[in-house]
Amino acid sequence: MSDKIVFYVSLAYNLILNRINLRKWYHRIDQHVLLGALPMKGKFPTMLIQKENVRAVISMNRDFELDFAGMNTQEWNKMGIEFLQLPTKDFGVPSLPNLQKGVQMIESVIDRYRSPDSIVNDQKPSIYIHCKAGRTRSSTLVACYLVKTYDMTPQEAVIFIREKRSHIDLKKSHIEMIQKYRDSLKL
Repeated sequence: MSDKIVFYVSLAYNLILNRINLRKWYHRIDQHVLLGALPMKGKFPTMLIQKENVRAVISMNRDFELDFAGMNTQEWNKMGIEFLQLPTKDFGVPSLPNLQKGVQMIESVIDRYRSPDSIVNDQKPSIYIHCKAGRTRSSTLVACYLVKTYDMTPQEAVIFIREKRSHIDLKKSHIEMIQKYRDSLKL
């Protein structure tokens, strides 16, 4: 029960910060990846598809976090969007297998739209990666993507993300997991 209370209070706080223009809901990290907060039902998902060419969404949220105002698998699929949920406790550290699955999906979506068979080959697909606030869980996954794609160290990846989304909040345990992910690439 306390997880839910903390989630809802924190979500309300983030909504207020966004409403008074102290925090943007999402930021573009590179040509394919958007890092942001929970995409709320309503006009926001359609805007992501039309304005940002989002073709896939990766959520680090647990089920109860999506139930309130988020979009679930069926809702995203109905809009023609691939959806992957990698449930991780709020403020928690994503597991290595979940980080690997997430990066694999990002690469898969990018490769699919890069192929000569792709109808929209001239458009760069975007993947929206989120948790509740786009600060910790989803930032960890985005850092792993940067580590693999651009051969960055965990520290370089965090600095790169922070330059675009200054309010990310990665602790020592998150950096250690990003390093563990990087080490797994060498096996």
